[in-house]
Amino acid sequence: MPTESTPRAEIVERYGVLVDRFHPGAPGHPLAAGLPAGSVTDDTEQAALLGWLMVESGGRVDPRELGRRLVAWEATMRERGQVGLLGPSTKRALAALAAGAAPEEAGRSGTTNGAAMRIAPVGVAVPVGDGLVDRVVEASLVTHGTGVALAGAAAVAAAVSAGIDGATVRETFDVAADAAERAAERGRWVAAADVAARIRWATKLVRGEREPVETIATLVGTGLATQESVPAAFAVLALAGDDPWLACRLGASVGGDCDTIAAMAGAVAGACCGVDALPVRANVEHLDLDGLADALLALRTGS
Repeated sequence: MPTESTPRAEIVERYGVLVDRFHPGAPGHPLAAGLPAGSVTDDTEQAALLGWLMVESGGRVDPRELGRRLVAWEATMRERGQVGLLGPSTKRALAALAAGAAPEEAGRSGTTNGAAMRIAPVGVAVPVGDGLVDRVVEASLVTHGTGVALAGAAAVAAAVSAGIDGATVRETFDVAADAAERAAERGRWVAAADVAARIRWATKLVRGEREPVETIATLVGTGLATQESVPAAFAVLALAGDDPWLACRLGASVGGDCDTIAAMAGAVAGACCGVDALPVRANVEHLDLDGLADALLALRTGS
C-alpha cells in the first residue's frame, strides 16, 4: 500500500532497498496518505469481490453482475475516502456497459492488469486445464477482452491453481506460460508483447543479477500494462522462491504499480507455500478471507 505508484528511487530513499514490513501511508501520497500500516489496496478488495461472486454463483461469473458489483464497490470505497480505485480499462468498460454495450463488447479494448490483479480466486476454485482458461475468460471479458489481458490473468490463475495442487513456486512458471499462450487466443488481438514469452524471459533474466530489483524495474517494467506487470510478478517470484513474505516485500519494492505486482506474486507464492509461511497478516477482517478461501476450495473439490 505505501509504495503504490511510487518510483523505485523514492522507495529506496524512504524504505531502503527492500521494504521490511507494513508501513502506514506517507503524508502526501496521492493514494495511500493516512492509511494505517497493513491496509490492503484495491487489488485485494476486487479479488475478494470476484471470489464471493463465484461462491454465490456456484463457481460461475455473470459479467453484468460483476460489472454492477465493481461500480457499487468503488462507490463504497469513495465513501471511505479512497480514490483512484478502478483502472483505466475497467472504468472504460463499465461506462460502455452502462451505456448498453454487450459484456463481450464492453471490455474489448482492455489491456491493463486489472483482470490479472483480481483473478487469484479463480485459481483457487478451478484446477489447471482448459476449464480454468474458460473461467478466466468468463471472469475477465467484461473489462479485459484482449488477448494480452486474458493471457496475464490466465498466467496468474494457473500458477495459483498449480500451487494449490502442490507445485513449488518455480514449477508454476511453465504452467503459467502455457496458460497464457492458450488464453491469448481467446481475446481480441492488440499489438503487445507476448505475455508467455516475457514470463519465460523475465524469470531467467533476474538469476545471477547483481541488482535484480533494479533489473525488474528498468527492463521488465512495472507499469499498468499487463505485458509488464505480470512478467514482473513472476520475476519477483524467481527471486523469492518459496518465501511468500519475501515475494510480497520484493513486489512492494520494485516501484510503479507495485501493489499489483506484490498482490500477484503473493497470491502465487501463498498458494504454493500456505498461510503458515506468512509471518504477518494485513488488515483483512472486513473481507473474511479465511471464509472465502474455504468456500473457494469447496468449489474446487465439489464438496
